[in-house]
Amino acid sequence: MKEKRAKNLIIVMTDQQRADLRKSCGYELDTMPFLDKWAEGGVDFERAYTSNPTCMPARVSMFTGRYSQAHRVRTNHNAVDALYTRDLLDVLKENGYKTALCGKNHSHRSTEDFDFCEENGHLGHEGEVNSTDAQSEFAEFLCKTRHMEVDYPSPGGIEVQHPYRNVSSALEFIDGVEEGRPFFAWVSFAEPHNPYQVPEPYFDMFPPEKLPEVHAGKEILPLKGKRFSRLRENWEEVLGNDIEKRILRSRSNYHGMLRLIDDQFKRLIEGLRQRNIEEDTIVLFLSDHGDFAGEYGLLRKGPDLPQLLTRIPMIWRGPGITGRGKDNNHYVNMVDVLPTVCDMLGIGLPFGIQGKSILTLLENKNIPEKEFVSAYAESGYGGLYWDENDGLTLEAEGALHSGVTYDCLNTWTQCGQVRAVWQDGYHLQLDMMGNGHLYEVAKDPYERYDLWDIPEYNSIKTKMLQALAESMMKAADPIPVPHNRYRTKVHPKGYWNQEYHAADPGVRRL
Repeated sequence: MKEKRAKNLIIVMTDQQRADLRKSCGYELDTMPFLDKWAEGGVDFERAYTSNPTCMPARVSMFTGRYSQAHRVRTNHNAVDALYTRDLLDVLKENGYKTALCGKNHSHRSTEDFDFCEENGHLGHEGEVNSTDAQSEFAEFLCKTRHMEVDYPSPGGIEVQHPYRNVSSALEFIDGVEEGRPFFAWVSFAEPHNPYQVPEPYFDMFPPEKLPEVHAGKEILPLKGKRFSRLRENWEEVLGNDIEKRILRSRSNYHGMLRLIDDQFKRLIEGLRQRNIEEDTIVLFLSDHGDFAGEYGLLRKGPDLPQLLTRIPMIWRGPGITGRGKDNNHYVNMVDVLPTVCDMLGIGLPFGIQGKSILTLLENKNIPEKEFVSAYAESGYGGLYWDENDGLTLEAEGALHSGVTYDCLNTWTQCGQVRAVWQDGYHLQLDMMGNGHLYEVAKDPYERYDLWDIPEYNSIKTKMLQALAESMMKAADPIPVPHNRYRTKVHPKGYWNQEYHAADPGVRRL
């Protein structure tokens, strides 16, 4: 009998990719044609959400299967605080996988934890090795962008761009893996995150003057709350009188970056096919969070948990996965990645995981009822809200350097606590002061109409508040385990609503 071989795993992660800017998602422009076609042979979740629309908290959630309030990396500066028992890298290494990081890290893991690593950040010289003059020139160019948009084509062509180099690194790693040994490659593109830059031919592929109009302009901001309006004011201060023109250029470059990523993802998949290992490799394509990309008169990310920042692309394809294209019914989350991989490997979940295996969804059989009916997300590092009366300036906080480099993730946008739940096509958000928003995102995906104070929606609001309360309690951290005689009962797949009798009630999960 032939021995069953563990499947290879590739996670392709983009940074700050809006889920809806693909033609297969109803967008007017064909930004990612290969991804759209490839997704038809896999499972493309329309209701996929990040755990936290911030780079590091989301990435730590993917690796640990835990929400940010549990793993404690609640900002981009708290890697050392990561709390968990075993993460994705631990699990794969324990099961014989050779591991690689190709691209952006920004997680709790150090580059030395991977067997193979070729790293880069958003700007030049951030851990990367530039071995040619063209690469060095491109690195200098990136540094000079100061994380802003560029109104001319990037120098050096396609081959100096990080996505191209990330794919080259991944294929080099794959070629060096011992025959018969499974591998894991985290191909982590730092794009389409700012700086919004792109070379020819992508620079002119989606011209600013031909972009579709945004669905919601800055007139929506007062309905979103003070933090949204403050963010727009900050952008006006930084971008000046050219703000609308510069937002258009940023959007144009962003679209071009999506196509560049699409071409490099195609190159990766073709590389697997050329090596005859596609049938042995599970590929997950996802992003850590979204980007306003001009909606509400905003760029990048910032406050709260809006649909545009929290909904992410998540597509699985590979052996054992029943390809059916779009899944429009089930809610999934970034914290579900680790438990799903564990389920695929046939091993138990590390204690403390808060996600659940979605393997039944990928196989399209024996799907349990009531397990995938909602999604949950968190934001905020705690405390009170800061405002203009506190005397803290952008410069003093470090959010603005030389009047040019602006960080949208700052004390004002990240303080406090915000929680959100999605269920039955609705999205409810609540903060620690009891301020709430309710949107019917199935019909209003850009969240232009807040239903919170409309009496006709009181019953729905009550139902959603109950769903949020349930989600928050389920996301309460079980670590540390109780001492002495108490046992923590957890479902082996992370489920909550399916009957399960513990096989060994004398075992306390550690």
